[in-house]
Amino acid sequence: MQWKGFCAAALFGGLMIAGCKSAPELTQAQALSLVQADYDHGQPQGISIQVNDLGMRQGATAKYWDRTKIYPNHYWADFKLTPDGKKVVQLANGGDTIEWRPESADDTHYSIRMITVQANHLKARSMGDITDEMITGVDTAKGADFTEGVDMTGVPDTLQQIAHNPGNQLSTKRHVDFALANGAWTVHAVQ
Repeated sequence: MQWKGFCAAALFGGLMIAGCKSAPELTQAQALSLVQADYDHGQPQGISIQVNDLGMRQGATAKYWDRTKIYPNHYWADFKLTPDGKKVVQLANGGDTIEWRPESADDTHYSIRMITVQANHLKARSMGDITDEMITGVDTAKGADFTEGVDMTGVPDTLQQIAHNPGNQLSTKRHVDFALANGAWTVHAVQ
């Protein structure tokens, strides 16, 4: 009788173990691909660029804007976007006149924000180590840190140079959470 009980328990335990499936592996390459697919599914966006004094000079040389007014203090000025400038940037305020108002002639920290007309999807790169995580409402989860960067495809060279001037952040460290859903890994959230 004990022998039959032991055999039944062993058989039941074996069936339980055989019925349990472990989560599929999630490699760094797969994780990166999932995040990029998530980004590509979203709306493309222009790149926000802080334009400092050097950038203003580079943009004027590229004929993106022309000075239309200089003020009596000789360091305030108004610049109007040219037709070529309107093809590559939009001002944050939606207008077409740059109101350049630094604190002094030596103010190296003053900048204005522009957004590229060329809209692209963000790019995911440099996926870190993938670790098990606990996420509320998710049975099986993993997470990793990665680098999110802007995509400059289609952005003119001069505007790319301006974007690489000090004050611009073209990449950011992010964290992604993955959830196992119906036997496949999905992006749960990017933070």
